[in-house]
Amino acid sequence: GVSTRMVGAVIMVHGDDQGLILPPKLAPYQVVIVPIWHDEEERAQVLATAETITGQFGEAVRYKVDAREEYSPGWKFNDWEMRGVPLRIEVGPKDVAKGQVILARRDVAGREGKSAAPMEGLAGRVQEMLDEIQANLFARARKFRDDNTSEPADYGEFKVAVENGFARSYWCGSAECEAAIKDETKATIRCIPFEQDGEKGNCIYCGREATEKAIFARAY
Repeated sequence: GVSTRMVGAVIMVHGDDQGLILPPKLAPYQVVIVPIWHDEEERAQVLATAETITGQFGEAVRYKVDAREEYSPGWKFNDWEMRGVPLRIEVGPKDVAKGQVILARRDVAGREGKSAAPMEGLAGRVQEMLDEIQANLFARARKFRDDNTSEPADYGEFKVAVENGFARSYWCGSAECEAAIKDETKATIRCIPFEQDGEKGNCIYCGREATEKAIFARAY
């Protein structure tokens, strides 16, 4: 199962002002296809094209075709952006005539996240883009973590570090030290990284010998 904390972490780490941004490997729908039409003839045309697209996907991609008639394309775009679907495929009459579709990445806002792609070989391009989105979200989250993590030299620096970020510091393993740090700074141990440098140091609070570094931060 997945804990509510993990769900919350995904929302907080990857989301933006528009709503969710789900990593492709976690998303219930990795791709949403939004057909665009103005009359019945165009409707039949673009829906047939959407069916051709999904036929390329097979079971390799989790997708949804949004053919709801009561909502405009713009409303659908906004709806799926809020839901965090990683990739949107737009297909209208002009796209059908050109043998292409428009791809819109959820992780890149505005026009920069849009590109045209030929219908031929689309399944391969979609899979490549999903992999790119997955890698980009991971890299972006790791950069944020690294940019906001410091290794304070003493307890004074530690108190400053945990005001707005993460502190990676030696901890002696004492529950008393952990409780004192929480009482004085409101920071607690978020995790003890598996990867340790194997060196010894001094507990950031009491100064006693320590062999592990822990990540301290405030909870919000």
